[in-house]
Amino acid sequence: MDTQKAPTAESLMRSRYSAYCVQNIDYILATTHISTRKFHDKEETLAFASQNKWIKLEIVNATETMVEFKAFYIDSNLKSQIHHEKSTFQKEEGSWFYVDGEWF
Repeated sequence: MDTQKAPTAESLMRSRYSAYCVQNIDYILATTHISTRKFHDKEETLAFASQNKWIKLEIVNATETMVEFKAFYIDSNLKSQIHHEKSTFQKEEGSWFYVDGEWF
């Protein structure tokens, strides 16, 4: 599979959202910074991604290293939910990585 590196933190955020939609947890973990990857459990992440129906992504604000977004989804109880997060990203050796986030 030929993949391109995300040119910005925002583009990485968008690709990670898409990965949640299709439950590509390996991509989610691979694009999580090595310093925080240990805090992300593969099975829990898969459960969160697969138990929800992802509706849309809204970028609220973005800078070079931060993306604030709202991810809209329907949960397993068929209730509308919004995951609102301000995420921090870091670029290393030409690749962007998700570091951590603050939830609202």
